[in-house]
Amino acid sequence: MVKQVDQYTGPSLTRKNFPVYIAKTQALCIARASERERKRGVGFDRMASVNTPHQTYIPLPSESGGKHRDDEAVLSLVPIHIVTHASQLPTEFLYPSPERQLLAFPDAIYLVDAIQGGETLMKACKPALESSYITKVIHDCKRDSEALYFQFGIKLHNVVDTQVAYYLIEEQQGRKRSPDDYISFVSLVADPRYCGLIVVEGRVVFLVAWWFSLFGISYVEKKEVRTLLREDPKFWTYRPFSELMVRAAADDVRFLPYIYHRMMEKLNERSLWQLAVRGALYCQCFCITENEYADWPSIPRIPDNLAVEGNVPEQEILSVLDVPPGKMGCIIGKKGASILSIKESCGAEILIGGAKGPPDKVFIVGPVRQVRKAEAILRGRMLGY
Repeated sequence: MVKQVDQYTGPSLTRKNFPVYIAKTQALCIARASERERKRGVGFDRMASVNTPHQTYIPLPSESGGKHRDDEAVLSLVPIHIVTHASQLPTEFLYPSPERQLLAFPDAIYLVDAIQGGETLMKACKPALESSYITKVIHDCKRDSEALYFQFGIKLHNVVDTQVAYYLIEEQQGRKRSPDDYISFVSLVADPRYCGLIVVEGRVVFLVAWWFSLFGISYVEKKEVRTLLREDPKFWTYRPFSELMVRAAADDVRFLPYIYHRMMEKLNERSLWQLAVRGALYCQCFCITENEYADWPSIPRIPDNLAVEGNVPEQEILSVLDVPPGKMGCIIGKKGASILSIKESCGAEILIGGAKGPPDKVFIVGPVRQVRKAEAILRGRMLGY
């Protein structure tokens, strides 16, 4: 069992997102079938039949020099490794280097078992998870960062949060986001702009539901995992891993390299800076201690190429408000109506620790003026205005 930090009531490693998943890229093989077989679905069945309990397919962007359309992908069959000792991880991950900056690895998915490997294994992973030379791609990094920090002292850094990237692209394209609209990972994978349509050799297109049924965990199985976790919060602590557990864990990361590349194609320079800033702020968000983030890496500053007169983006910050006992209800309101109206009026991201902790604080993320406005409104609500 993973040792818990004294007096900490935040998320434990029984959560679905742990063990830590490290996705790998670069194709080992390309899934091929004749045009007639593709239309009939023949060939894909054969690929599924060789999908051993510790193998899976990863969709990868085409790098064939113009042979494919931009939205096409190839399939890479890769092994899934369950890691309980640092020696099972690649050297370039354990020892980050500016000469070999990594997004992912060439040939596998690694499931890092923080329960079996314990603090020794996680200590070995710490340099990579904190390194600016290795990009970590995560969907909604806040709780993952919180668990890593309070249980292992890891300050997650250099994160690309695909949930943040999704809404930055929406803003670029003129679509306004609802204050409480958070896209789930399942919904992101189903979005044809990012991963919903997978095109293989010969321009075969199949929907994500078919993709899951052939090459990975089905939506029924995902629902089953959620049900099992609700019924037994210790679900992810049992060893050895069941086939369902291995597939569920791998499915949480194997689409991320493809989604990452699709998103990077769409983000402009301003959005890329905002993505870096918000990734850093969200990693810090729930990791509040007495030193107030003093030992965390600094937040990226506005780059010179964006500091154009008359169009300089406002620096974004994280603010933490302490909520007196009994006052959280004044902030949230009946069925969340109060906090929703605050979000709508100020435009900042407002987060509450809730049952997973910290329960007595409100976290505000956004441009300075929006954050200050939110602070003022929240303080007024706590005073009964």
